[in-house]
Amino acid sequence: MYRDAFEERAYRMWEGVPPRFKERIVNVALLIEEAPSEEILREEGIEEGSLLGLYQGIPNTLRGEGYGVGLTMPDTITLYRLPILEEAEEDRREGESMEDAIVRVTAETLWHEVGHYFGLTEEEIHAREEEGTNAFTGA
Repeated sequence: MYRDAFEERAYRMWEGVPPRFKERIVNVALLIEEAPSEEILREEGIEEGSLLGLYQGIPNTLRGEGYGVGLTMPDTITLYRLPILEEAEEDRREGESMEDAIVRVTAETLWHEVGHYFGLTEEEIHAREEEGTNAFTGA
């Protein structure tokens, strides 16, 4: 999937976050990059495998009453296009088109990073993924 089409789809998904969550997401920007830098991989402790997305900022649960006073740079959720495309190809389900696989992996990644914004740990997010309680299509 070309970058423009990927970006358009990802931003549509971002707008499609369910209202009960979207209305509580404040000061967060969605970014699309081709791949994480070596520096990001080092910072995240990733030596093998890949990074599909990254939340950087102050989770909603840790923002105090002084948060946002003055100039406050937005938190970011970054989606990494090339690793997402690779994951979609590797994890493509039987009968699933490549485009549908990309949409699914992008939505799962976005939802995962939104979970971090709401203060969930990797373990809590993975538990919800296994329970199937994190379903999000991003319309």
